[in-house]
Amino acid sequence: MRILFSCRPAHGHFFPLVPLARAAREAGHDVVFATGPSFLDHVRALGFEAHAAGISIGEAETEARRRHPDAEVVTLLITMFADLVPRATLADLTTLLPRVKPDLVVYEQSDTGAAKAARDAGIPVVSHVIGRSMPPAIMAMAAEHMAWLWDGEPPADLMLGDAVIDIWPDAVRDPEVVKLPTVIRQRPVAVDLDVPMPELNAERPLVYLTLGTVVFGATEVLRTAIGGLARLPVEVLVAVGPGDPAVLGELPGNVTVAGFVPQAKVLQRASLVVHHGGTGTTLGTLAAGLPQLVLPQGADQFVNADALVEAGAGTKLVGPEVTADAVETAARRLLDDGAVREVALEVAAEIAGMPDPAAVVQRLTALVRGS
Repeated sequence: MRILFSCRPAHGHFFPLVPLARAAREAGHDVVFATGPSFLDHVRALGFEAHAAGISIGEAETEARRRHPDAEVVTLLITMFADLVPRATLADLTTLLPRVKPDLVVYEQSDTGAAKAARDAGIPVVSHVIGRSMPPAIMAMAAEHMAWLWDGEPPADLMLGDAVIDIWPDAVRDPEVVKLPTVIRQRPVAVDLDVPMPELNAERPLVYLTLGTVVFGATEVLRTAIGGLARLPVEVLVAVGPGDPAVLGELPGNVTVAGFVPQAKVLQRASLVVHHGGTGTTLGTLAAGLPQLVLPQGADQFVNADALVEAGAGTKLVGPEVTADAVETAARRLLDDGAVREVALEVAAEIAGMPDPAAVVQRLTALVRGS
């Protein structure tokens, strides 16, 4: 079987697909990726064939601002994600699919143009959940502008494909996904880049701090968080992804800064994770059974933070609440709070029992064969 995976050109949209893509390849299937031109090298670096499709978020934002120079943020976002981005992906995949000839298309949930391209070509298509649904009011507004994806009136469940792969455990599961008719559960699996583990003081508890790979102007948030965490008797490891560590300036002696880190290995060593609420870090931390302090910056990070707080697996600080004093207080409490850690360990046990990507590959094979 030949499977085409489609995603937006960003690590947070690509990494969640990698475990399933690797499992498919290990099972003998032919795996191909389609993503924005700027991200092809990142995909190929992990050994996958990759083809250009779609545009970057930056390109979409530039065009949206050109069309609506005085518009509010919501209008710009809807123009970008309900129109410009999916139409660009649709156009490119309409040309690419007849050349690649996949038996199945798997797209990360936001890459909706890929779903329409596959459906128009008569190819089975499956959505791969990465984050949680946006608030209902925003979803309803976006659906009005996305009716073209269904060639008319969208269905009540907004489902685009033949099935949905859900990587969220029950404790923090998206209730909108639960409602969908065909859902395949899959254990979230960490993806580590081939980068060295930083040298750390093994005698102190480790607090891992990251705001992910797409930072919404969050350098000051990182500095503030570092200021609070460095006051504690801990070792602080800060990962800035593709950002420049130098922008953080001079740092306290118990703080180490790196670009990318082997996150799964870091989580094995950590006692607490302070992060932005991105899907990969949220699920990775839950799988490791660790408490979380979330400082959401944009996108679905706010709803991820809410889900963690509601489940009792962590706490959050939002906007002006993020001060050095507040970070210090929250982190100190989470390091000592046995109840939060117990919830995190329960979720970790649940994740360990979810089907692995290899089992999901078998489900997808059966779906394509109609068995």
